Amino acid sequence: MSFISTLEPIVQDVIAPTAEITDKEARFPRAALDALGAAGLLGLISHRDVGGLGLGLTEATQVVERIARDCSSTAMVLTMHYAGTTLIEKYGQRALREAIAAGRHLTTLAWSEVGTRSHFWAPVGTARREGNAVVLDGRKSMVTSAGAADSYVWSSRPTQGDAACSLWVVDSRLPGLSSPAPFDGLGLRANASAPVSAEGVRIGLDCLLGDDGQGAELMNNDELPTFTALIASCSIGMMDGALSRATAHITHGRFAESGSSIADLPTVRAYLARACIRADQARLLRDDTLAALAAGRADATLRVLQVKASAAEAALEVTDTAMRICGGAAFRKDLGIERMFRDARAASIMAPTSDVLFDFIGGALCDAAAPKK
Repeated sequence: MSFISTLEPIVQDVIAPTAEITDKEARFPRAALDALGAAGLLGLISHRDVGGLGLGLTEATQVVERIARDCSSTAMVLTMHYAGTTLIEKYGQRALREAIAAGRHLTTLAWSEVGTRSHFWAPVGTARREGNAVVLDGRKSMVTSAGAADSYVWSSRPTQGDAACSLWVVDSRLPGLSSPAPFDGLGLRANASAPVSAEGVRIGLDCLLGDDGQGAELMNNDELPTFTALIASCSIGMMDGALSRATAHITHGRFAESGSSIADLPTVRAYLARACIRADQARLLRDDTLAALAAGRADATLRVLQVKASAAEAALEVTDTAMRICGGAAFRKDLGIERMFRDARAASIMAPTSDVLFDFIGGALCDAAAPKK
């Protein structure tokens, strides 16, 4: 049985039926994560030698995209789990890798900090050596699955030297970790996003991922392609979800006076067509990014920078259009478009933000065009 055929019943029977209530009550989708773990999908990208499915980024984007059509909060939790697993698989301890592969362990990234805004690669939180232990202090501004994940892939200043950062696997239940305020905001209400603080958290030296001071290199080389492709897939799934719901509404909705369909209006069909094209453009760029990474193409780095910004900005446009063509009905909770509209706001301001990525992309284009010395 393929991983998609394994996933579909979980979406239909567990994720979709509870999506509205998890959003309304800001309830972490524990049942969905348990089902995904039991089906082996938390271990999708874990190597076969530790019991995982041994699949890659392409398959991970397909899973995240499918889930995001019905519950973007669950898709974001899974995105951050796969993002953390990418680094743990390459640099983490075998026992932890086996637990992830078996679906018993949920991880997440804890990078963005109060003091650095979207520049997560330059943390101000510290790590200091005390004998055979490391003591962490820091304040993360927003962590997906805060308090719900079993571990955080945590960034800090290195224990020595002047490199940008180091990365650690931190048990989320250690003394000194706290989440002072639950998230109560506009969108992605069910993914347990919240600030997390570390005050004198003691971990072992064996919790280090890679070498001390190597964190920025791991972020850029190992993590960024996975993270941007998965966040883009969340945005693509949300666009699909909003458009399918909007299309069903305008096709079946009737004007009381004439009995004609909303879809009979040329302006409504034109808005729908433009939104569909925009969503497909984002999907094609995501797929080309995956192809560029797989082939080691020269433009792979540029595609990695482009894909998140493209999909995030497209999702803003597409979900806005879905609201527009459905009119007042789109503001009802039962239609499901209003939630997609709210949740789509997050990706553009999630570090690295669209504005930061635009700057990086523009800089790369200018550097490529500059005269060679």
